[in-house]
Amino acid sequence: MKDYQPIQCELHDGYELACMRRAEHIVSWHDDAGEHIETLRFMDIEVSNSEEYLIADTPDGEKRRIRLDLISSSLPY
Repeated sequence: MKDYQPIQCELHDGYELACMRRAEHIVSWHDDAGEHIETLRFMDIEVSNSEEYLIADTPDGEKRRIRLDLISSSLPY
């Protein structure tokens, strides 16, 4: 996977707001496994090794951990 590219502060703030509101939104992203599109409930932002991740739940209760710089969809707001 490519090196992490920090996202803009405004975008990061938007993810935090969506997590605080537990927003549900269609999220699209790409990773080594390919392209993904899922409806997710935003739960938290996690930082690990200077990389930021969205922690989200699927409607079935499965957890997703998605690196923020790999998300291509817009925010819910």
